[in-house]
Amino acid sequence: MAVGSLPIWPDRSRADPGAWDGKALSEGKGDRPERSIPRGRLSRLGHFGRLAGGVAGGMAAEGMRRLASGERPRLSDLLLTPGNAMRVADRLSHLRGAALKLGQMISMDAGDILPPELSTILATVRNQAYRMPPQQLGAVLKREWGTDWRRRFSHFDAMPIAAASIGQVHRATLPDGQVLAIKVQYPGVRASIDADVDNVATLLRISNLLPRTLDLSPLLAEAKRQLAEEADYLREGEQMRAYGERLSCDGRYIVPTLHSDLTTADVLAMQFVEAQPIETLADAGQDVRDRAMTTLIELVLREIFEFGVMQTDPNFANFRWQPDTGALVLLDFGATRVVPVQTVESYRALIAAGLAHDRDGIRDIAVETGFLGAEAVAAHRATVDRIIAAIDDALGRPEPFDFGDRAFVPVVQAEASSLVGDRATWHIPDTEKLFVQRKISGTAMLCARLKARVDVVGLARAAIASGLPLADGQEPHLASAPGNKP
Repeated sequence: MAVGSLPIWPDRSRADPGAWDGKALSEGKGDRPERSIPRGRLSRLGHFGRLAGGVAGGMAAEGMRRLASGERPRLSDLLLTPGNAMRVADRLSHLRGAALKLGQMISMDAGDILPPELSTILATVRNQAYRMPPQQLGAVLKREWGTDWRRRFSHFDAMPIAAASIGQVHRATLPDGQVLAIKVQYPGVRASIDADVDNVATLLRISNLLPRTLDLSPLLAEAKRQLAEEADYLREGEQMRAYGERLSCDGRYIVPTLHSDLTTADVLAMQFVEAQPIETLADAGQDVRDRAMTTLIELVLREIFEFGVMQTDPNFANFRWQPDTGALVLLDFGATRVVPVQTVESYRALIAAGLAHDRDGIRDIAVETGFLGAEAVAAHRATVDRIIAAIDDALGRPEPFDFGDRAFVPVVQAEASSLVGDRATWHIPDTEKLFVQRKISGTAMLCARLKARVDVVGLARAAIASGLPLADGQEPHLASAPGNKP
């Protein structure tokens, strides 16, 4: 969820101070129509049941069609169809909350593994969500700010400028002229997290997408904890403030200022910062794209090796760009979490082996630190070695790494197919590495989208050399992590 992931809507009703522009919202203008969020546990369970039934029906229909044409389809072929993907995307977009958030994570984290048709359709759950009807929105604001909440503003635009998994964002103007972005949480999100996570996990199980021997318990428990933290806007406001302090001396980054007197556990008020979606950089010159992505990768490395704290959600909407200043605007700090010292040192060892082109060392350290499963490497050592070699060759060139040159990707995909196909050796790294790796992978995806050229090797070498390891047993803290001054 991020401010401004949809276009800025025109400022309606400006002639009426404090206007509540519910008419425009109720007319259904915008990318998604409004739909009330199902709140009760049984109501949401019913939606999951209808989703499962729809997917099963779609599989049966597709199976009959293929059998009639003489094919003998596999179960996975029947499941991963555009029709079923549309059913999943639409139902998750209606449910919102943890269900939609998990759908977004799956669609983004799967990367190049999913079939292209399915990836395209599931991308809709990253970019779209239904809006709250004005009555439901008004009820939330009345509960949080009181019955006379409209008097706090000279204008409040009821049409959201962003609508995503956990909440939607509105533009508002204070009587003194300050423009704010107000993030309002969908009702019932916090109470539905545990059930939504369990229901999504059940869908994955019954769809046979995951091996039954794979233990998801630690990951599911951590997902519930993470989502509960993301649903606490008081916590997010504090993390936003702390990030602003850490980056206050570096003009390449802009963090909105928290408006604490309007912030509650379900409403987050912050400075509205004018900026463009990060994807608009695709039309900028090569040097501009290179500088912006160098700035972003440098931030990721500082989060690991300097701050010991990371905003782990790589959704593109969480980053915006100011063409006039060249600065990156950072948004959405709900997924901020400590990077444990053990995880930091795992990345330091892995990067050091990579910089030395020690391919055997890379493989061994990856197993030792849990990035790779020992069983998978034992069964597919030659495949793993070829993947490592392809990546090392691509990064080992003297010029900056060209994210737009995807020549090595088909090689890695072809080799990885045997690993993915051997479900008996699937391995889940510990959750702390998963969250960090998710941010790294998402950043690489954005760099590839923008075809940026970045001296990744130089940045990595500087990061592991300058990052000061904490004393044994010492962990960073979210509000007082090292690196408050760049």
